[in-house]
Amino acid sequence: MSPRRRLPPLVPALMVLALLGPVAVGLWCTILPAFGMLPGAEGDGLSLAAFGRLFDWRGLPGAVWLSAFTGIISTAGALLVATLVLAGWTGTRTFALLQRTLSPLLALPHAAAAFGLAFLIAPSGWIARALSPWLTGWDKPPDLLIPQDPWGIALILGLIAKEAPFLLLMSLAALPQAQPAQSRLVSTALGYGRVTGFLKAVYPRLYAQIRLPVYVTLAYSMSTVDVAMILGPNTPPTLSVQIVRWMADPDLTYRLQAAAAALLQLALVVAAIGLWRVGELVAAMIWQRWVEAGTRGRFDAPLRGLGLILGTSAALAVILGLISLLVWSFAARWSFPSALPEAPTLISWMRHGPEALHTLGSTVLIAGTATLIALALTIACLEAEHRNEVRMGRSIVILYLPLLIPQTAFLPGLQIMLLNLSLDRGLLPVIAAHLVFVLPYVYLSLQTPFHAWDTRQATVAAALGAGPGRILWRVRLPMLLRSVLTAGAVGFAVSVGQYLPTLLTGGGRVQTLTTEAVALSSGGDRRAIGVWGLMQTLAAFLPFALALGLPAIVWRNRRGLADV
Repeated sequence: MSPRRRLPPLVPALMVLALLGPVAVGLWCTILPAFGMLPGAEGDGLSLAAFGRLFDWRGLPGAVWLSAFTGIISTAGALLVATLVLAGWTGTRTFALLQRTLSPLLALPHAAAAFGLAFLIAPSGWIARALSPWLTGWDKPPDLLIPQDPWGIALILGLIAKEAPFLLLMSLAALPQAQPAQSRLVSTALGYGRVTGFLKAVYPRLYAQIRLPVYVTLAYSMSTVDVAMILGPNTPPTLSVQIVRWMADPDLTYRLQAAAAALLQLALVVAAIGLWRVGELVAAMIWQRWVEAGTRGRFDAPLRGLGLILGTSAALAVILGLISLLVWSFAARWSFPSALPEAPTLISWMRHGPEALHTLGSTVLIAGTATLIALALTIACLEAEHRNEVRMGRSIVILYLPLLIPQTAFLPGLQIMLLNLSLDRGLLPVIAAHLVFVLPYVYLSLQTPFHAWDTRQATVAAALGAGPGRILWRVRLPMLLRSVLTAGAVGFAVSVGQYLPTLLTGGGRVQTLTTEAVALSSGGDRRAIGVWGLMQTLAAFLPFALALGLPAIVWRNRRGLADV
């Protein structure tokens, strides 16, 4: 047995503080202004005037409906895509190909994916160009409000394409606990098809494991800001976008109104999660009756085909969107309906490249610092779990809390607090805000491989005289190099994609690739957007290349460790 010196609960406490501290402070500093208690604004006493002005805003019903509609429909759509792909293709070569295609898309920042989709589906986008004029008869772009359509369809499609890979990977991580191979053998022996057998025997157990990730998807989809600014409607916008607009207004009374709207956004998300939970209970009763009915599934083949089409379409939409960004960044003159620009040029890169490279530096500094802190806290916390022989269990919900609470519910309050304390300058507030969102993903990425490590290696090291600390640094972490780097790459990509935390906690003074790219969305310069979008994508993907390549180099003489 390896020696286990129990560690004090200091590190887990620090981790909880890093996660929940900014959220709690931000919520409190949002509640106070919402009820009229903001120094410098009209009156410092308790008041409901902010809620009165909020409910007097004519666009409120449309903004609330749009947030709820797009959030619920996109979450249901992403869950449908992930479920059909799993049910129809798990364990096949096609599934392995889909998994290899969809997995890297998880690292793609939401803003870059949204820009790529906008370049595809716009009236002058690549799809319209490919079909014109031979099929559509268009010799100039049609007058269609796509994206930013009033129903939010483009926003829904963008969220589905981006969130389906997330739910698929969360499902894959939880799938072994549902024992799919054994269940499939039994269901096949009883005459059930692949899809029906999976849905009846495996999916109920699987969904119980991915319930929290589904709620995270719902909360994000209802409160996203950057994707809604790029793909969503403007009159009215979603509630989250309007909150950001009010927060940017120099009139302090609008900040009171934004705080009231932030609390409404929080209540809306809580209500939507509650409604989703009611839907789960109703679906469970219907599901039970369907299982007991014993139907073998006459629609397996169509459902398998639908799953393949939806999964492939989601991947292709994002990939073609990225290619569109690449083409636009090198485009000179590109008139409609030409499918390709007349000639490539480096003008856009020469014009925007130096500034983008400078901004890349601040992006890497923020993301790298937040990721290193998250890795240190995660490794320390996991080691404490190992030595103290405990697991998070149900307390893992703490990790999901910052992801379940809308960013627009607590970040405005955090900004107000930083302004009042004159702390809204520099990178430290931005790094702290990024850490709130980076830490959960780093922990969830590293938790399983850390606990799955063969402890017999530690027993051998202990027999040779190594203590717990030496075992951790000289044996365990080197053997888990690929897993540690992958978790770091996930955290880095999450930080690169953060828009609202950077905008609000940085006071608009801190520039990252994401904030600059989203700022260009209102200008319509596709060449500039192509440059910034590609730089954002490269910044998110390069750490994954490092995570794949570095272990192979470090362990090139130790074949068994190269793939750990």
